[in-house]
Amino acid sequence: MKTPYEILEVTEHASDSEIKQAYLQKVKLNPPDRDHEIFQHIHSAYETIKNVTSRENYALFNYPEADFDALLEQAFSTTQPSIMNADYFDKLLHASIDDKTFLIGNLTNTTA
Repeated sequence: MKTPYEILEVTEHASDSEIKQAYLQKVKLNPPDRDHEIFQHIHSAYETIKNVTSRENYALFNYPEADFDALLEQAFSTTQPSIMNADYFDKLLHASIDDKTFLIGNLTNTTA
């Protein structure tokens, strides 16, 4: 699923006027009478990020989608250490989800 920024083809640091210009350009290329569904996506994206307050709300309350199949595959892969030591456990606690990818960092077993 595309983010509002991707739909309008603007950066997350775009100003209100840049976002409005991108919106107007998209509406010009995709008017509501041509394809109402595409227009609705564009309009919804604009409403979501049209000003500073709405962008802050989007940033605070929007959670990225995670690919749980990829998470499970990585969790059960044979490349991870079979013994869980304190360092490995600490790295798991600091793991993060970024761009639908589960990032654990350099997880190597440091016990000999």
